[in-house]
Amino acid sequence: MNNLLELKGKFDQKKRNAGFGAKKLPKKTSVVTAEHLTNLYLQLKAINDYWVEDDILKNCLFSVYYIDIIAKSNRIQTLFSKDVENTNSTIVGAKYSGTDTRRHIITHCVSPTNLEDSMLKLETAINVVNALFGGKISGEQIERVNKNEIDLPQGLSKTRFVGIVVDCFYVEKFTIDTTLDNITEDQIITIYDTGMDVVELMHKVGIVDFLPVRKFDDTTILLYPDQLKILKKNAPYLVSMAVSDISELTKNDFEFQSKYSPYIPEPNNEPTVGVIDTLFDKSVYFSNWVECHEKFDKTKFDNPDISHGTLVSSIIVDGPSMNRHLEDNCGRFRVRHFAVTPGGQFSSFKILQSIKEIVENNRDIKVWNLSLGSALEVNPNFISPEAAILDKIQYENDVVFVVAGTNKTRLFPNSNKIGAPADSINSIVVNSVDEEGKPADYTREGVVLSFFNKPDIGYYGGTSKNPLLACNSEGACYVKGTSFAAPWITRKIAYLIYKIGLSREIAKALIIDSAVQWKENEEPSNLVGFGVVPIKIDDIVKSKDDEIKFVMQGVSELYDTYTYKIPVPIYKDRQPYIAKATLCYFPKCNRNQGVDYTNTEMDLHFGRLKSNGKGIDTINDNKQNDDFETNYLKEGKARKYFRKWDNVKHICERFKERGTAKTIFGSGLWGLSIKTVERLSGNDGKGIKFGIVITLREIKGVNRIQEFKQLCSLKAWLVNEISIENRIDLYNKAEQEIILED
Repeated sequence: MNNLLELKGKFDQKKRNAGFGAKKLPKKTSVVTAEHLTNLYLQLKAINDYWVEDDILKNCLFSVYYIDIIAKSNRIQTLFSKDVENTNSTIVGAKYSGTDTRRHIITHCVSPTNLEDSMLKLETAINVVNALFGGKISGEQIERVNKNEIDLPQGLSKTRFVGIVVDCFYVEKFTIDTTLDNITEDQIITIYDTGMDVVELMHKVGIVDFLPVRKFDDTTILLYPDQLKILKKNAPYLVSMAVSDISELTKNDFEFQSKYSPYIPEPNNEPTVGVIDTLFDKSVYFSNWVECHEKFDKTKFDNPDISHGTLVSSIIVDGPSMNRHLEDNCGRFRVRHFAVTPGGQFSSFKILQSIKEIVENNRDIKVWNLSLGSALEVNPNFISPEAAILDKIQYENDVVFVVAGTNKTRLFPNSNKIGAPADSINSIVVNSVDEEGKPADYTREGVVLSFFNKPDIGYYGGTSKNPLLACNSEGACYVKGTSFAAPWITRKIAYLIYKIGLSREIAKALIIDSAVQWKENEEPSNLVGFGVVPIKIDDIVKSKDDEIKFVMQGVSELYDTYTYKIPVPIYKDRQPYIAKATLCYFPKCNRNQGVDYTNTEMDLHFGRLKSNGKGIDTINDNKQNDDFETNYLKEGKARKYFRKWDNVKHICERFKERGTAKTIFGSGLWGLSIKTVERLSGNDGKGIKFGIVITLREIKGVNRIQEFKQLCSLKAWLVNEISIENRIDLYNKAEQEIILED
């Protein structure tokens, strides 16, 4: 097998070319009528009248129903432009309509003067469309206006008029959403960001007994049923999303097998993994490997769960000793175990507070395992609070969470969709497969927000026929569940980060890349994600003799982060390779934005450099953000085919037995371009790290890795060969305790 290569060198950066040209309708035959504009005007007027009467908010809150999944560039811009530099700053929520054909519903919060200005703009546009265009204006007429071939009334600029018309083309209606489901228990509520302090706002609504301690952040609060009734009566429009605070732990049964006290040495310099779970039993044989912290008073609970957390930690510490068929060659790991729940039903709000505090106070831990999960299904229109805090922690800190994909349970047999926090976008979410790599019968399904590919991967979590072995105070237990699949991936991630010294971005990319084959994945992606991860760590960090696998990492500072000097070996004036690439990054996310959750998009372009000097001939025919071609691709298709706004990108050429070598373009060099786009007006993507794994496969099975290394050196790349043996020696030496003599 070939060792993994690490290419170090300089990525070039450049800004985006200024401007997109004049706004226009998508087709010359598209039409906007005065009747449609009038209906929108009347709807805004009704909204304005409502907020004149309501004295709770200082600003005006309402929703825009679009005709499709809408791209950022086609959202309302001109109509809501008063008093704001960028109308995206007025967006406080986004969701999809409940119909079969998904459409965006985007909620705005604007000032009263902004709303009045929008009405005046619409009134002006209605008059012009009636007077100059006979009550309807087409895409062709819009183009004529842009070319100054049609004169508009004095004082009305073409940019303003065209902007109003194009904005309204994509809008179905304006309204105020006031739906709030029946309330039977404590709820974690997310309110729209109206610019008001949440405590002050609750008091103004009439919830005078609301305490600051019930506030998690500026928009997320915990309310009791009687408080929710007041909110529903006085200001239901404030509620962006609501979830039950009471979660039921999903776990599959474990069965006592035998006493189990094998020999285990004392811990030495092994790395430490963080575990957040139920209680840990200190009587087990590996207890010296686990440092336990209890974050609640267990004496207040009858029969708190002491098994689940212990079983999870046993796999991280010593899993291969009990399951020889899953020997991964990763060694043993120490565990810092945090008990945050007694098991059974628990308060999500309290766990949110605990997780945030735990990570902040244990910054030496880079890898965390979270095998707790809710029996309730995730909502298709928003991320759970539990997942949102994990995503925020991973954006702000150099850590990675491995999360169990949750199980079907007897209490909730019809819960087929995954439960919180398995909807965490930045985390590595693991579902279970059986010994043949097929989804386990208790496995629950993604996707998340109707788009994001969760779970990420599958791994062996045991089945009724072939359970895994784990250990608690009773001894060895037969277990099954995603709770016991996740720790095996945690071990691999910990090995890659701690022992091999890779970044979390590269480690995550390697894990996902290892699960993807050169042929179409046979299992549905909503059950096992990108596929099943290999058992042996060698199969993740090494490649076959006919493959060249290398990793690169960088930081996005400007719109385009690129290199045009990746050499691919040439044989008989052709390049006999197919390629695949996996990109991972940890973006800032915004739960208040609903279905438009990730703030930053990194668009991956990889392939041969075109001989005419006009960019990259991408291996997946990606023409998004192409600097040399104009391509109109609807937002829905961009998300489906190119994973737009997803923080994991995988592109691959399919291997064919009779495949032919590639024609050489120009110099024969390949290029990599990562184009960073912001959803909102901030610079959330500036400074984001990314990791990418690229694999070149020789179609005739020839090993050309030495030639590749030489070519890379000639192009000023520093080539590091990642030898497991050498990296482990370096790790052991670095962890040795040095005693200084007096």
